[in-house]
Amino acid sequence: MSSAADLLDLEAAGEDELFARLEEIRAQQARALLKDPATLARGLDPTYTVRPHTRVIADAMTGLVTGDYDRLLVICPPQTGKSTLVAEWGAFWWLAQFPTDRVGIASYGDDLALRHGQAIQDMVTEYGADYELTIRRGSASKQDWDLTTGGGVRSVGIGSGLTGFSINLLIVDDPHKDRADAESARSRKRVHDWYSSTALKRLQPDRNAVLGVQTRWHEEDWAGRRLKEEGRLEEGGRWKVVHLPAIADPKYGPDPLGRKPGEPLTHPKIPTRDKKALKAWWDDMKSTSIVRDWYALGQGDPRPAEGALVTAELMRGLRADDSGVTPQKIAVAVDPNGGGRDTAGIIGGYLGDDSRLWITHDRSGVMSSAEWAMAACRLAVEIHATRIIGETNYGGDMVELALKGAWKQLQEDDEIPAGMLMPKIEAVRAKQGKLLRAEPVAQQMMLGRVRLRGMLPDLEHEWATWMPTDPESPGRIDASVYLAYGLLQGIAGQSQVMSVAGQSRSVQEVGATSGLAATRIRR
Repeated sequence: MSSAADLLDLEAAGEDELFARLEEIRAQQARALLKDPATLARGLDPTYTVRPHTRVIADAMTGLVTGDYDRLLVICPPQTGKSTLVAEWGAFWWLAQFPTDRVGIASYGDDLALRHGQAIQDMVTEYGADYELTIRRGSASKQDWDLTTGGGVRSVGIGSGLTGFSINLLIVDDPHKDRADAESARSRKRVHDWYSSTALKRLQPDRNAVLGVQTRWHEEDWAGRRLKEEGRLEEGGRWKVVHLPAIADPKYGPDPLGRKPGEPLTHPKIPTRDKKALKAWWDDMKSTSIVRDWYALGQGDPRPAEGALVTAELMRGLRADDSGVTPQKIAVAVDPNGGGRDTAGIIGGYLGDDSRLWITHDRSGVMSSAEWAMAACRLAVEIHATRIIGETNYGGDMVELALKGAWKQLQEDDEIPAGMLMPKIEAVRAKQGKLLRAEPVAQQMMLGRVRLRGMLPDLEHEWATWMPTDPESPGRIDASVYLAYGLLQGIAGQSQVMSVAGQSRSVQEVGATSGLAATRIRR
């Protein structure tokens, strides 16, 4: 970039020297834009918008140039500008630095790949002069074109041939067309076979890299297979992964954007500071998607349905309108988290006069003990709960103290009337594993004795995907299980679990029967 001294020197220079110095300044500016593809795009196209998530992706792409890694996978929701940055500006950025290299662009179909190839060609035509890039005369076909420097681009659909075309950078952009394509074992095999037997064999020894950008569909899709077979960089594997879920969640590891749990992903067409609009955008996607699609596409977390306690179809079938049903007993159930690391389950509902458990509210989230206690108390007031059921395995009296402290604080803050009595706190101690506790409640769901008032996507997803081998703690499942044991009659061992003091059997005996033991804590 030019300085004030440079400009003063230019004023005193002759015409030839002036033009030469101007060209040098222009060349310096052009080189400066090669810092990363987002910087290049913004510098050349004033209409291009850089957002925090595209900045993170662009920064990760520089690692391919510096040699920090040779495999990069970007997992991001649809319509967030990832393909434009990676498959178009990224390819042009690469050629501007390595004009003799050849770039392969592969997508689920020829049309998408050709659009990327045409966009790169247009960039070379419009901006290539500053980087000494010129399309070789007579080679400007949409699918395969060359530069006068020896480099070039080939754009193909997955499964198409790359015979005779060497590759230094392979960009795989959305290799699966849709869920139906990704659900097909034959289609997935076709993608994997093409990648391993055709695409990888075209990579050159002097410089090669693979850059994948994908919206997830299936646990065994192209991205899933790569991570399963070659592993993540931080775990000793090969792939650098940039995972950008629509809503930040600590179970996916440190957030690349440094977001707090629950914060939304930025979007190219929504101002970064407008968190309300961003949250509304992703909430709308969540509410208009089936649960499995939301987690796969939005969160980049496809989960197998096989082996789960219940199916996604069953959970959808539990949704109902509770108009006409009169609540008989109302409660909030709490499964505290492990020191703020896991999800604290906070579930509200009631036993209706139809003898069904109606689950009405899910206020679960990653929260501190003060936060989940506040959330549980607020929900209890909102739904007029007469009891709060809390799991005490790891906290002992902490649950009671946290809830009482939260109730007192909310009264001091005038959120709760000073004279309102606190719901009864009922402590539950789990004596068996999560599976043994949850299976009887899953059975009640299958028998039609549990209903969901409307859509509760996160709760549905957890029930339909959690398996006993999963490392994460299913806070929503646990809280809804405690709610069921507290309100529903007829679950195995339930009468002993929730009976009043003096009538219940020993902790060991109750645990062996139902997986839970309970005692009453009176105010």
